[in-house]
Amino acid sequence: MVRQNMDFTLYLVTDRRWLGERTLWDSVEEAIRGGVTLIQLREKEISSREYLELARGVKGVTDRHGIPLIINDRIDIALAIDADGVHLGPEDLPVPIARKLLGIGKIIGASAASVDEALLLQAQGADYLGVGAVFPTATKQGTEKVGLEDLRRIKAAVRVPVVAIGGINAGNAGPVMETGVDGVAVVSAIMDQADIREAARRLLPLLKGTMR
Repeated sequence: MVRQNMDFTLYLVTDRRWLGERTLWDSVEEAIRGGVTLIQLREKEISSREYLELARGVKGVTDRHGIPLIINDRIDIALAIDADGVHLGPEDLPVPIARKLLGIGKIIGASAASVDEALLLQAQGADYLGVGAVFPTATKQGTEKVGLEDLRRIKAAVRVPVVAIGGINAGNAGPVMETGVDGVAVVSAIMDQADIREAARRLLPLLKGTMR
């Protein structure tokens, strides 16, 4: 269940490929200090033990700042570190099964690319929806394109919060927020920047300024 005060405005999805010599936890710390409101830890090509250790380190940072931590895909990792919840894609466990495993106190986000998918996931119990890819993105290949009008229709069709994702940056975030979505999820717009804190700080007002 989504917290009453949960803020989806600036949702950071991690990707260590963009960090160079910087550590993940230091980068998360800088992003939060810049104004990021929610963190999703996403790791695809490491062992479960490595994922667990990374997740513990990131949770130490998010707990210190009171920022929710969502784990991508891995329900076992989310349970192991008592994360706030998980985000599930189309190839992950179905939302109803995830709810049985996680219980009612955890957040479950799910990816949607159409009104029909969004309505189904809402009916299954998803607490929020990640909708995209809105623009072309180098961070995730093979994603279905979701235009701004599609985004607007999905937001109008559901009651749960909607977060837009896919190629969003400071140059195009305004039109995305004008669709009525609750926030944007970004990767390289923050993690690929020389000054992570400043990148988040510059992006946040653009989102707040166009929110309805």
